[in-house]
Amino acid sequence: MADFLSQYSIQRWLEMCPQGYLADTVYGHEPGETEPEEVVDNEHLREESIRTTVQLVVGERCALAASSGLINAAPDHGSKRFLATQTLDEARHVEIFTQRLYDLGVAKDDLESTLDTYANPNLVKFAEVLLEKVDAGDFIAGVVGQNIVLEGMAFSVFEMLEAVSRGSNPKFANTLTGTIADERRHVGFGENRIGSLIREHPERKSDIERMQQEMTYHMLATFADSFSGNADAMEETRRIGEDMSAGEGDDVEWHGTNLATASPEELEGVLSDTVLAEFKTRLGRIGIEYQSPTVPV
Repeated sequence: MADFLSQYSIQRWLEMCPQGYLADTVYGHEPGETEPEEVVDNEHLREESIRTTVQLVVGERCALAASSGLINAAPDHGSKRFLATQTLDEARHVEIFTQRLYDLGVAKDDLESTLDTYANPNLVKFAEVLLEKVDAGDFIAGVVGQNIVLEGMAFSVFEMLEAVSRGSNPKFANTLTGTIADERRHVGFGENRIGSLIREHPERKSDIERMQQEMTYHMLATFADSFSGNADAMEETRRIGEDMSAGEGDDVEWHGTNLATASPEELEGVLSDTVLAEFKTRLGRIGIEYQSPTVPV
């Protein structure tokens, strides 16, 4: 395990992140990049951008609470050190997405009320299921919920948002690029570290599978809420992207779906399918059988 944990050491984190892909960035993006005027000046698009970013802040606040809360529950010092680096990653994510809300015109005094207004109730429930395990000091369930379920969801969401934002909002796309790199490392740790613990404690499988099933239900319900009734905002965002890119690179394909032409239902489908496929693969690698939830309507 020592060789494995050396891949997730603080020294390795310093070389990869602050001294690597985050060097010379400002709140995760290139210096001087700003939100497009077309988004800030269009009240409908601005509100949709705020709504989307609020979900990111809510998710990352959960990740921050979970990773920091799991440090003392970790059974070895290598895991504690990794979780310390992950805690800083998650704190950075909270900060950069909160900063995006400010860039979109949310006053600092209005931050908490804005989060309360736009936070998806199913995403809040998703977080509560995970944090209940963390608060109980359940390291195995906490890491599965955090580093495989939550981070696996975030990884795919960030990938799709980055792809769809390349033409219309380079600042946001660049901010997402660094978070994707962070999430890839977090998911890798969860998969590699928890597999051995599951083998040592097979009696934990059923409880962890129930947690995964409940979290997955709230995740799918969040996706359904996010894409329903969103066709007008999507079309306006696409128009801005076409204007900014001057017709170059308009068609962005992600997992076989053209993001420039897909309907909200198609986007919800490809995102859900992508996340669930990742869940099944990664859970299988650690010896957990994926449990299908009731499909939200």
